[in-house]
Amino acid sequence: MSELLLVRHGQASLFTEDYDRLSELGFRQAEALAGFWLERGVRPDAVWTGTLKRHEQTANVVCRVFREAAREMPRIRTDARLNEFSAEEITRCLVSALSDSAPELLQLAGRVKAAECNEDRYRYLHRLLEATTARWIAGDYDSVEVPLTWPDFSGAVRDSLAEIRTGAGSGETVAVFTSGGPIGVGVQSVLQAPAIKAAELNWRIRNCSITRFTFSGDRISLDAFNDISHLGASLLTYR
Repeated sequence: MSELLLVRHGQASLFTEDYDRLSELGFRQAEALAGFWLERGVRPDAVWTGTLKRHEQTANVVCRVFREAAREMPRIRTDARLNEFSAEEITRCLVSALSDSAPELLQLAGRVKAAECNEDRYRYLHRLLEATTARWIAGDYDSVEVPLTWPDFSGAVRDSLAEIRTGAGSGETVAVFTSGGPIGVGVQSVLQAPAIKAAELNWRIRNCSITRFTFSGDRISLDAFNDISHLGASLLTYR
């Protein structure tokens, strides 16, 4: 059996000018992941990332720690289909277009904007993202034009993961550094759960957590979801 390890990127820089980069804590999370793999004798035979900076930075930190320990890592390969969907763009489209039929979305957006501290801002932002993502997945937005549909996003993720598995040799371990959305799709697809479960899983996935599958041919099983045993309490974050 081969292994597929889906790793969520380290903590990004929320509420800054450039969200798509690791925070200082995010770099430490990636170092902790690398140390854990070294201790357990885990060496990926293939490494994939999305094309987002936070994906590549997380993978690069892990590879650097391996090199410093005189352990070689394979060349990192990228696939844009492993990128997160643009929740900000989709939310902006739906809040504006559904202000009459779903005024609660506009109210939540107002609370995000008016929040006086990041804790409150994050709380209202999370509620807004939950509400808009549920509508986006269900297609419950009439004729609103969104930058990406759920079927296109989730289908691209499934295709990418299927191709990665097909390209893996027997008994190999493949590490994929990506975001919560693609990981949620991966789990939801294997469990054959309703589409909304992909989003519900996404909200629970910790930074630098590991979701592990075993596979052989067309057979694939979920072995562990959102494993954070390598992260101490000071390294636990959701965003």
